[in-house]
Amino acid sequence: MEIDLSRVLCALDDIPVDGARGFVAGQGDCPLRGLLVRTRGGVHAYVNRCPHAGHGLNLRPHEFLTPDGSLILCHSHGALFEKSTGTCVAGPCAGRALTAVPVRIEAGFVLLADGVEAASFEHVEAV
Repeated sequence: MEIDLSRVLCALDDIPVDGARGFVAGQGDCPLRGLLVRTRGGVHAYVNRCPHAGHGLNLRPHEFLTPDGSLILCHSHGALFEKSTGTCVAGPCAGRALTAVPVRIEAGFVLLADGVEAASFEHVEAV
């Protein structure tokens, strides 16, 4: 079975356990910008867009977590999100959640799940 290289987001080893990493998928003017979070339970992916203000969560590449690594942090407004669900547990968007991106792991790589198109996340808006 061959891996569809157009669906590869990164190598699994590129994400430290309990760490995070950004990714870009798709082409054109509006590719999907997201983040991958690796927990002991697997890899979770989200659109890199704060549900409060609609901008990216990180200020520096791949820096998405609180200093202790326990939560996802919006570096602009301080909102905190659970790593395994994307639910906001504190901050201006409490009760809302990051938009999940379905992924799968195959042969040591993290890929967009079958049937998921990067362009389908182009119009995800903050509410």
